[in-house]
Amino acid sequence: MSARLVARSVTVQPDAAVSPILEDAGLELRSGEVHALVGPNGAGKSTLFGVLSGDIVPASGSVELDGRPVGAIPAKDLARQRAVLLQQNDVAFAFTVEQVVRMGRAPWARTPREDADDDLVDAALAATDMSALRHRAVRSLSGGERARVALARVLAQDVGILLLDEPTAALDLRHQEDVLRIARERADAGATVALVLHDLNAALAYGDRATLLSRGRVVATGTPAEVVTAERIGEVYGQAVDILTHPVTGIGVVVPRR
Repeated sequence: MSARLVARSVTVQPDAAVSPILEDAGLELRSGEVHALVGPNGAGKSTLFGVLSGDIVPASGSVELDGRPVGAIPAKDLARQRAVLLQQNDVAFAFTVEQVVRMGRAPWARTPREDADDDLVDAALAATDMSALRHRAVRSLSGGERARVALARVLAQDVGILLLDEPTAALDLRHQEDVLRIARERADAGATVALVLHDLNAALAYGDRATLLSRGRVVATGTPAEVVTAERIGEVYGQAVDILTHPVTGIGVVVPRR
C-alpha cells in the first residue's frame, strides 16, 4: 500500500513555557488501510489529526500529502483530496440535514464532478441512515443524529483520504458499527482512512494498523494486535486489562480487570 499522508518528527508547542502537546510524533497513512489512533484523553490524538489535515502548523517537523508539503497545498485543492470530521460539529443556523450534507460538495463547485452532487448526497444520507430526516433542521436533532449528519457531509465530499476524529463517540451500538463498516468499505475501495478511537476493541476489529499515543508521544505503531497489548495498555492507561480471543472471529477483545 502506498503512503499518502506522512508526518515526520512533528512537534506542536503553542507556548514555550508549557510542555509540547505533541513531541517528535510520526505517522504514515496508507491507501487501502484503516489506521486507528488510540490513547488516553489528552494524549495528542486530535492535535495530530489537525496537523495531518493542515489545520495546525507544527513548531517543527513535516507533513506531506503525496510527497508535497501540506502547507503548500491551496485550501481548495486540499479539500479535494482529504475530508475531516471534527469532534465538534455545531450548526449555528437553521440548515436542514440535506443542506449541511450538500456543503460537502462545495469543493467541487463549477467542476465536472458537480454533476454527481445529487447522487452523492443521496448516497451519503442513505449510508448514515439519515434519508428519512433529510428535511429536518439539524438543530432539532439529537446529538447522535447530528454526528451522523456530520459524517454524511464528509462522505458526500467524495475524496480519497478520510480523517475521522471520534466518529463513534455520540452513537448507539448499531450506528457505531455502521460507521466502522463504512470506514472499512472505503478503505477496501482504496481510500486512506484514519480514525481517532477510544474503543480499543473497535481498533482491533476494524483496523489494519494502529498508533498508540501517550502524553504527546507515539508509543507504538503496527498492526492493532501488535500495538494493543495488555502490558502496554496497562502502562499507558493505568488500567489493568486482559486480552482474550473472541471464540468466533479469533480477534483479540480487551477486558478491564475488575
